[in-house]
Amino acid sequence: MTDNIEEFDIENHEREVKKRLRQRRVRGKQVHLKHLHTFARFLLSSLLIIGSYYFLKLPAWYISQDAFSHSDSEVLRLINNDIVPDEKIYTLLSSYQVDGLPIIAQKTDDLRKLLLELPPVEDVYIRRYAFPARIDFIFRERIPVMTISPDVEVPPVAYFAQDGKLVGKEYAPYVEKFHTLLVLSYGNRGNDYHKWEKAQVDELVRFAKYVETCSKEQVEYIDYRNPEDAYVKIPSIKIRLGKIDSSTFERVRKLSSILPEIRMMDENIKYLDLRWKDPYLKLE
Repeated sequence: MTDNIEEFDIENHEREVKKRLRQRRVRGKQVHLKHLHTFARFLLSSLLIIGSYYFLKLPAWYISQDAFSHSDSEVLRLINNDIVPDEKIYTLLSSYQVDGLPIIAQKTDDLRKLLLELPPVEDVYIRRYAFPARIDFIFRERIPVMTISPDVEVPPVAYFAQDGKLVGKEYAPYVEKFHTLLVLSYGNRGNDYHKWEKAQVDELVRFAKYVETCSKEQVEYIDYRNPEDAYVKIPSIKIRLGKIDSSTFERVRKLSSILPEIRMMDENIKYLDLRWKDPYLKLE
């Protein structure tokens, strides 16, 4: 009986030893696998960081240091600048210093402020690209509605935009493609167009459109060099208005009935006088 018990204890002990050995081997393999996984994660993380570093260092992410110092249309593209010439924009951009960051990390606020210094520019949207790095400047320019000149034979010396802003002689020659009202003015103390408010500009434009509606002809110019004695010119005749006010609209309304008769006349007409209640013709 005692021998049987001893044999049984020995068998149990051997099984327990074998079981613990198996558990130890399993734990050893688990620890080894854990170390392998940790090393693999470290290796992949390191490769990812190094790869990202070199990827971000690729030249295609960066604007070259001299990109703004000369007109490179492949790197800096100008869009919708119908009034401001490309040369003026590139000249302005040449003062901008590239910060050395990848194109996607570069801030454009300073660039936008710089371009908004151009009087014809109302707003500008800056779009950035990579591979290769480049920038699009998409402009929204103020729409010209009125040009100013001291004489019909003299090129415009300034223009008013739709928002009432006066833009000077530097950009006036570039608004020819726009349909604008030509207003003759000397810009002197008694009629200084530099002091005109948006309301006055709007009123002159509205008046010109009313003349076109009544005459069925396009206004060539308004002679406003003497605001107390203004003229308006249409292809068929020159019209003397006096001071342009609310009553002038009533007098201009008569054009629809007067002009057909004037067109049939053979006399050399200097102007049609609409200063008074009854219109009359001034002959040469």
